[in-house]
Amino acid sequence: MNSQVTAAIVAIVVIIPLLSFGLWNSESPIVIEKAEGKSKITAITSFYPLYEFTKEIGGNKVDVSLLVPQGVEPHDWEPTIRDIQKIEQADLIIINGNGFEKWVDKIDSSKVSIINSGRSFGWVTEEPTQSVDYHYWLNPLSAKLQITAITDGLIEADPENADYYKNTKKDYDLKLDALHSKIKTELNGCKKDFVAFHDAFSYFAHEYDLNQHTVIQSNSPHSEPTSKKLEDIIQLAKSLDIDIIFAEEGVGIRASQVIANEIGGKVLILSPLEIVEDGSSYFKKMEENLLNLKEALCN
Repeated sequence: MNSQVTAAIVAIVVIIPLLSFGLWNSESPIVIEKAEGKSKITAITSFYPLYEFTKEIGGNKVDVSLLVPQGVEPHDWEPTIRDIQKIEQADLIIINGNGFEKWVDKIDSSKVSIINSGRSFGWVTEEPTQSVDYHYWLNPLSAKLQITAITDGLIEADPENADYYKNTKKDYDLKLDALHSKIKTELNGCKKDFVAFHDAFSYFAHEYDLNQHTVIQSNSPHSEPTSKKLEDIIQLAKSLDIDIIFAEEGVGIRASQVIANEIGGKVLILSPLEIVEDGSSYFKKMEENLLNLKEALCN
């Protein structure tokens, strides 16, 4: 046997066992990387506010993705077969619940855990329209209840990181408390009546002692107001000395502009935060809402 063959045999006998030991050794960076990858749970969120909430609570322990694409209004969105397959491959799907995601019955709950972030809420309606409002996230204190549900879902799926999720939740709750205090303080003493485009601000209005009036009597922003409704809102706005009519992103402002023209007023945006562009966030959009509400109610 020549020296080259002998050296090759020695290499196989000595080096391969060493490599195998290295791969199984708990100190090996390869093993650590794989363990970390397996320990990171995957969560899919139905639309933007829940995506941001879950990202903040999950931090570096959770891979979070957004189901309804940014820029798409979620009320009438329907998942494709591929979307459903993607959901069922995740650990969690986090929804608003209570009818907001009409497609959720298509999901096989034996394949993915469905977290209803709206579990603390019933069917809240805004008089006199009797339409359902499930925009809980627009009230920072209601958003805290949604975050509690999200945190509980993450802990159930990943109990080893329970303390991490509890701590991130505590930090985020403090930010929501500060936002709530700011809204309450800055709207204190202002007028109470405002005209939103659709029934999205019942929780917000109730929390801050405001009266929401709407252009359309529906929880879907794509509905069209009747001529009678437009006339009624015009008369109401005049009687309440309202000179700002609110529209929202992703919806044409034509109806709001018609009302504003009739009362000699203008249109501003009051965002339900269902459509959020890149670079924005829950807190930025809520701050923008507050500024526009102050212009409408506090001047």
